[in-house]
Amino acid sequence: MEENRKVRFAIVGSGHIGKRHAEMIRRNPESTLVAMCDIKSKNDLGLSDVDVPFFNSVQELFSSGIDFDVVNVCSPNGLHAEHTLIALENKKHVVIEKPMALTVADCEKIIFKALQVSRQVFCVMQNRYSPPSIWIKEVVDKNLLGNIYMVQLNCYWNRDERYYTGKNWKGSADLDGGTLFTQFSHFIDIMYWLFGDITDIQGKFNDFTHGSLTAFEDSGFVNFSFVNGGMGSINYSTSVWDKNLESSITIIGEKGSIKIGGQYMNEVEYCHIENYTMPQLPPASPANDYGSYKGSAANHHFIIENVIDTLKGRTIATTNALEGLKVVDIIERIYSLRKLKKLER
Repeated sequence: MEENRKVRFAIVGSGHIGKRHAEMIRRNPESTLVAMCDIKSKNDLGLSDVDVPFFNSVQELFSSGIDFDVVNVCSPNGLHAEHTLIALENKKHVVIEKPMALTVADCEKIIFKALQVSRQVFCVMQNRYSPPSIWIKEVVDKNLLGNIYMVQLNCYWNRDERYYTGKNWKGSADLDGGTLFTQFSHFIDIMYWLFGDITDIQGKFNDFTHGSLTAFEDSGFVNFSFVNGGMGSINYSTSVWDKNLESSITIIGEKGSIKIGGQYMNEVEYCHIENYTMPQLPPASPANDYGSYKGSAANHHFIIENVIDTLKGRTIATTNALEGLKVVDIIERIYSLRKLKKLER
């Protein structure tokens, strides 16, 4: 792509996340938003003053004749694969919100099609851009902790009727997919990014407070071994009362220990490593605010920058399609245990 040309984006799915993408595209001087798409009307979405063409179906968008380079897929989880494949068929690069898809099989279809048409697929895992994530990646890559013994991922959030009531897809098995896909895939991505694949998975699941709100569990204990050595666990729940408690990762290694916490794994709470002084990290971005239940880490501007830089040949994708597939693969293997168990009530 020519260095002096703006990258043209179209957004499929114009809810909270789609609007966030639109704002980040507008703010970047090297990008321009040329179209938006959603099955809901502009008025229903609060986009009555939107200043770009708006369409109510993906088919309308692609038959409009509007020229664009990248499609940002921000539709419900269960539609990510379908909308991405349509975009690739039309030879567009794609930015896919998490998760990449709800099955490994669909992720494989996306990767195959992207290779066929020579287009880039970027997976949105914006927590990789937070200062603590960048720092801990360097610590692990430099082997400052030595052999990794234990990793504990704790994700305790609130997602109650304020989040689910009135939604037309969140909480459903086919479009949402489950708590690990919608709420906590970012943190599973960080764990995989740092320590690699897992095996010997065991799990226990429960639905404490979401019986009338969702089609799946709200809580789980999962333990496993890392292929590269050491053992780990994921403990999660969306049954926390009133507001989010934490998303944290605790790492016990041969030469030191670290805990990164905060609501969105955005604060280094403990660092004690042999012959190491922790540097002063830059402040993390404030969280997106999507209402009383809050939202997620606000690093989407880095995603748009990475897309532009990659398409202009300056860098590579921060989270590529194979990494997106691996996150789905890990969740799918965890959830295969869930399907074998009757949820305890």
